[in-house]
Amino acid sequence: MMRPKVASTDAAVQLAGRAAEALQRERIVPRFVDSYVVEHGRQGLQVHAALYRDLLTLLQREALIAISVHAMELATTATQTASKSKPRAMSKKEAVAFRRKYLSALARHQKWTIGDVLDFQKDFQIYEELIARSSSGRRRKPFEAANHPFVDRCAFLLDSSFLEKARIAASRALNELEQLAETLVANDATSKGTPKQS
Repeated sequence: MMRPKVASTDAAVQLAGRAAEALQRERIVPRFVDSYVVEHGRQGLQVHAALYRDLLTLLQREALIAISVHAMELATTATQTASKSKPRAMSKKEAVAFRRKYLSALARHQKWTIGDVLDFQKDFQIYEELIARSSSGRRRKPFEAANHPFVDRCAFLLDSSFLEKARIAASRALNELEQLAETLVANDATSKGTPKQS
């Protein structure tokens, strides 16, 4: 009985590390900002190096929250399989433990202070609540901005004077983040099925 819980804990820790590393490696946020600047002629966003770095840091944090929320949703709602048993959904208690382990592993990986951890957890919870409240079965059109906290917050941070253009650009970045989260969770699920080499 203890085996699946340990595997779940290990999966949460590994997913947290891989999510943060993949976000840095894929450079989704810098590409998002650079393409927005070029596409809309907003070179003023990159003129001051210190302000540009601060903008990238804030947007990177928002992206980490968005990818974490999506990965958490996928990992906890997908069916879990223990060895020699039929597939089952993760229980609420297991999902809470998985979330706790994920967030603590992410905090260790990012080397955050207690204040940073509390701020991240608060924003993480806000994202979860807003996404749950606004989820609808309707698929949005490609030219339409997503109804998502990442889109709204990033658009405001990026370029509040052209908010609708920034929302559409942030929606494209959100699509990339969600695809990355899906890839990470899918890789995690396939690695659970393969035995580890000693």
